[in-house]
Amino acid sequence: MRNNHSPSWSMPAMALGLGLGMLTGCTPGPAYVRPTVAVPGHFKEAGATAPTSDKATPGWLPAQPDDAGGRGAWWSLFGDPVLSDLEAKVDVDNQTIIKSMANLAQAKALVGTARASYSPTVTAGVAADRNHTSQNVVGRSLAGKTVSDYGAGVDVSWELDLFHRIGYQVDAANARYQASEADLASVRLAMQAELAIDYVDLRELDTEAALLTQTVTDYTSARTLVQTRFDGGIAAASDVEQAETQLQVAKAKLTDLQASRALREHAIAVLIGVPPAQLDLSPSTAALALPTVPAGVPSMLLQRRPDIAAAERRVAAANADIGEATAAFYPDLTLSATGGFESSTFAQLASLPSRFWAIGPALVGTLFDGGRHTQELNVAKAKADAATADYRQTVLTAFQDVEDNLASLRVLADEQATQQRAVDASMRAAQLAMVRYQAGATDYLEVVSTQSVSLTQQVALAELSTRQREADVRLIKALGGGLN
Repeated sequence: MRNNHSPSWSMPAMALGLGLGMLTGCTPGPAYVRPTVAVPGHFKEAGATAPTSDKATPGWLPAQPDDAGGRGAWWSLFGDPVLSDLEAKVDVDNQTIIKSMANLAQAKALVGTARASYSPTVTAGVAADRNHTSQNVVGRSLAGKTVSDYGAGVDVSWELDLFHRIGYQVDAANARYQASEADLASVRLAMQAELAIDYVDLRELDTEAALLTQTVTDYTSARTLVQTRFDGGIAAASDVEQAETQLQVAKAKLTDLQASRALREHAIAVLIGVPPAQLDLSPSTAALALPTVPAGVPSMLLQRRPDIAAAERRVAAANADIGEATAAFYPDLTLSATGGFESSTFAQLASLPSRFWAIGPALVGTLFDGGRHTQELNVAKAKADAATADYRQTVLTAFQDVEDNLASLRVLADEQATQQRAVDASMRAAQLAMVRYQAGATDYLEVVSTQSVSLTQQVALAELSTRQREADVRLIKALGGGLN
């Protein structure tokens, strides 16, 4: 351990360093300003009755959703207790959410790491060694001798944040932690929406399966009727074969639905964090409610969407990185102190004459680095420009998500009314065809044709209902999950 009994700075230099230390808190970097762009007063696809009284000042509003809290049990709008029970398990056992929570913990620890730079660093150590000096060295009193050196001491160093370099590091780490909070909220919302869509699809398959089961029953009765007429010499053999073909096709479709349902059930199991073998959802044909989801105004979208908050926080972090790169052009002021005991004999190590100490500031700045600091600043500025573009694109995409799903719901509502009329007409046509066939007014081909059309239209109506509910889920997700 070296024994340096005199400070490395003269008193005038110390005075200069302490005077500069009073400037601590000076921030040479740019102040953070959120990127600006016009926000529409209402959603185009919300209709003419959409509210237009957006009291907020035009421009990108601060994205401040409640990322740490819940987004609301929005799935309860569908009125299905099984769905609600499954959604409750997503937040506990979904592995993608658990990974995001770990990423959040990591970001929080990085904030603590950055803040630790504000504090002094204290190290302590002990050392013992023996040295033998060459006796052929001229001018040394210890030439040819072996000596021992025992030492114990404490070193203290403290970098004063003269030009806010550490402060910028803390600001960047804190902004990225906030972005991680928003990322967690985004992942949670995405997993909840994915589960809801898979559940809606599964219930639609249950509805189709019930429809096909009834169809198989009806086709079985129809085949029996045709067989009886054939046995009585009234129907042709081709009628029997057509009835048999129609029945087997319906059975094949029912079997195919069972395979599709199993895949949906497996997907739900993975989303709630359990092996597929541990989840068994009983079939149900209970209709899910079709909620009315208020879109609100676009400025509120910026408050709700956690992905917008994450993108905005990353812009703030990139701006802090510019500040840190700018602060690198300025000198660093470090206060240091060393003290302890040193002796050539262990017995005298703790004696008062063995003590040593040194204290003094150091002001160090870069005079020439070949332009490295300049290029690092250019890199930070380019990253900030990229983060700003990501933020703007995220907001534009959010607007598109809402507009797309509003348009889908509007069109699907009109289509559903038309499709219901098609179902009613096709069912009447199938009934009339069977009456005509029983009366001998037509062959069985007309019955098969009208029954096939009726089944197709009923399946299309069930699929249309599912598309409406999926669009509702996607709209809720696009609005950020919170509806209050």
